[in-house]
Amino acid sequence: MTGGPLQGRVAFVTGAARGQGRAHAVRLASEGADIIAIDICGPVDDSVPYAAATPEDLAQTVAEVQATGARILSRRVDVRDDAAVRQAVADGVAEFGRLDIVVANAGVLSWGRLWELTDDQWNTVIDTNLTGTWRTIRAAVPAIIEAGNGGSIIIVSSAAGIKASPGNGHYAASKFGLTALTNSLALEAGEYGIRVNSIHPYSVATPMIENDSMIGILQKHPNYLHAFAPMPYQPVPSGDAQRSDFMTVTDIADVVAWLAGDGSGNLSGSQINIDRGVMRY
Repeated sequence: MTGGPLQGRVAFVTGAARGQGRAHAVRLASEGADIIAIDICGPVDDSVPYAAATPEDLAQTVAEVQATGARILSRRVDVRDDAAVRQAVADGVAEFGRLDIVVANAGVLSWGRLWELTDDQWNTVIDTNLTGTWRTIRAAVPAIIEAGNGGSIIIVSSAAGIKASPGNGHYAASKFGLTALTNSLALEAGEYGIRVNSIHPYSVATPMIENDSMIGILQKHPNYLHAFAPMPYQPVPSGDAQRSDFMTVTDIADVVAWLAGDGSGNLSGSQINIDRGVMRY
């Protein structure tokens, strides 16, 4: 595709092999952006209770981006590996000449009460979700400033970064931390024309929540159910039915594409709840 609203811009997407990350990469590519895509493409830690993305998943992202007509540079990179994140950004800028957009999406989730979490559970979630996002920012911001075109950074937090929930306090801590990172960076980077916003999805159909671990902790602690409101009914795009299921990755990518583009040009330091109003209950 050529001539889209993001034509000529370059986007760096972390956790891009599948799920939200792939959807963001493909959507931005469909609007004209070239893509730098990274993903660990393997297990993050044994404490993460769902299957990891694979190299084949990342290859599928590459194929889908290329099908839009956009260019893509992909790397197998763990966001906890500072040198590798920096190198991926450097390689992408060398390949495409600039950097304009960052979607800091990489993240993991595990379950347990705070006083029963293991060191591995705590460290893996905090190091990936919070510190990994900081490493992403630290690698990317100088390149955006150097390009001199301003830019947009979208930090993928969670509903758990606005409203805490039981059974995943370490995850909530990491996502609340991302809210603070977002707001601080918006103040610091604004003088360079860089906008920074966070998104806070609730119940998106990905392997992170579609597994037995969440069900298991709710079965063990049924009083936690009150904290997880069901998705309210919402008309589907055709207008001829309603749905109450989880949101799709495409739903979230719609918002990311808007934040990446000029239509949200006056928005920075904002938290965007993507939740059909659930967090107002």
